[in-house]
Amino acid sequence: MSVEVAKTAGFCFGVRRAVDMAEHEAARHAGIYAYGEIIHNTHEIRRLAAKGVRTAQEISDIPDGASVLVRAHGVPAGCYDALRAKGCKVLDATCPFVAKIHRIVAEESKGGRKIVIFGSRNHPEVVGIQGWCEGSTVFETPEEVQQAADAGALPADTPVSVVAQTTINRKLWEKSIEILKKQCTNCKIFDTICNATDERQAEARLLAGKSDTMIVIGDKKSSNTKRLYEISKSLCHEVLYIEDAAELPQADREQLSQRHIGITAGASTPAWIIKEVSNMMSEETKIENGEDFAAMLEESFKTLNTGDKVTGTVIQITATDVQVDLGVKHAAYIPLGELSDDPAYKVEEQYKPGDEIEAVVVRVNDGEGTITLSKKRVDQLKGWETIETAKEEHTVVEGTIIEENRGGVVATAFGVRVFIPASQTGIPKDQPMAQLLKTKQSFYITEINRQRKRVVGSIRAVQQEARKAAAEKIWETIEVGQEFKGVVKSLTSYGAFVDIGGVDGMIHISELSWGRIKHPSEVVAIGDEVNVYVIGLDKENKKISLGYKRAEDNPWNIFKANYAVDDVATVKILKFMPFGAFAEIIPGVDGLIHISQIADHRIAKPDEVLTIGQEVEAMIIDINDEKKKVSLSIRAAMNGADDDADED
Repeated sequence: MSVEVAKTAGFCFGVRRAVDMAEHEAARHAGIYAYGEIIHNTHEIRRLAAKGVRTAQEISDIPDGASVLVRAHGVPAGCYDALRAKGCKVLDATCPFVAKIHRIVAEESKGGRKIVIFGSRNHPEVVGIQGWCEGSTVFETPEEVQQAADAGALPADTPVSVVAQTTINRKLWEKSIEILKKQCTNCKIFDTICNATDERQAEARLLAGKSDTMIVIGDKKSSNTKRLYEISKSLCHEVLYIEDAAELPQADREQLSQRHIGITAGASTPAWIIKEVSNMMSEETKIENGEDFAAMLEESFKTLNTGDKVTGTVIQITATDVQVDLGVKHAAYIPLGELSDDPAYKVEEQYKPGDEIEAVVVRVNDGEGTITLSKKRVDQLKGWETIETAKEEHTVVEGTIIEENRGGVVATAFGVRVFIPASQTGIPKDQPMAQLLKTKQSFYITEINRQRKRVVGSIRAVQQEARKAAAEKIWETIEVGQEFKGVVKSLTSYGAFVDIGGVDGMIHISELSWGRIKHPSEVVAIGDEVNVYVIGLDKENKKISLGYKRAEDNPWNIFKANYAVDDVATVKILKFMPFGAFAEIIPGVDGLIHISQIADHRIAKPDEVLTIGQEVEAMIIDINDEKKKVSLSIRAAMNGADDDADED
């Protein structure tokens, strides 16, 4: 007798997750209630009952304040509200794939679309899905869909959204979809059949097609096990549908001895039942690939040790951890703090249920039946190799600054902590290093001590190399008149120093403003971005003179563009001199009103008729473009006004 066991036989990760949660929570809470059967397997329900998991078919059967586990098949949305109203602690073991369907139908129904569900009407999963939407219709076969179409129950213009029970037969689903697409012009299809179901059914087809006898193990209430039986029955002459080893008749065991046997099991069938069937068939049975069947099944009961590197499947992401299926009897969790050292890390952007994840075992609790994992330790193991290579090859490493301490800052790169001394942060002594926190920085690795797990880096070294390369490029191409965008680095009493991309240049105070200023801080501040141009070069001594004020902003040019001799302007008296008064025509351009031009009569001093800050009308009587001087006359403006009055 040769025996070939389907690799997909037994618990899927959604069912294993529910069972693990039931065991774990029952141990923590000294017994819990399950609302509905956790899974469709009577034997497993009995085993869990012995561990303190009591099954309640109605919410009224659950005491107020009890801890309640929601079954893997899911429940209607209203059940959560009802349980919370009783003060119950709700522990949700709904399969992640089923929960996804709940979200889909809730959103689609809210958008005014009619929900069509393809599945078994009375199946708990379908009942649960219906409880998350309004106005749903359930079809079990393509024939039912066709009948509804023929009867006009599906109007062509009705917006319809279609989902499937996760364990439904794909061929029947595809036939139904074809009919719906022809009937409904506004139809959205959501393929929600579980991949594990597809794989299980596909493997059953292959196995049944080459076996003399197929043995299908699972509870008679299990929908997915029934599908496996139907598939096997259509391809294999003899199919045995059993719930446990006791249902395998003695006569059949003797007849099977000369045949090729195929074995598959439903997603709700625990490994210990499959193992019992195997042991009763033969003590010497070998799987086709040469592995001992009992040994393979024993894998699901294997224990792990601290430090073991494992690969598992993400089954749920919660506010506190990531739950992982490792294919063992223990429930495995990665606390959020063990995912990454990066404070900006968002697990929901990196993983989703069904994804594979690598981790290291950090704690095994046999008493609670849990395994604590760490992903960041795997990253650290890989990261050390990357960090060491970066040091050897002098390549730049990018990391995120996560801490500040007295000596400097700490970055995380490839899961490894890198200390960057204050002197190597690139931050001036008078500025806080805290400005680097949560930012990404590039640095070189300057020191590694694997034994002490110490890594030292330098941001400053990267900056210096970058500045040196930029400076060389600038000195090769810089010319008088060339414009740059720079950053003000420091201020002195005589000017401002500006970094123009690796090289510093100076703007003399006289080049900062067309007006009079006492200090550069009146115009610019440290850190300001400024547009400058080169007005002088000394390549031998590496000195650059920069200009900041623009010709188009020159007050004299503005004055010349708007005023001419004989024009009358409103001017403001600025100061007095023995020979007259200075007045501002526009900001930056002053004119002299000679004492003889202040009044139409003789005065000894300007302040006899004028005051500082006073605004008066004055005529421009002369413009000296070479010396940039303007002569004004209040008397001429007054006489001009009188002449105008006489003409009127």
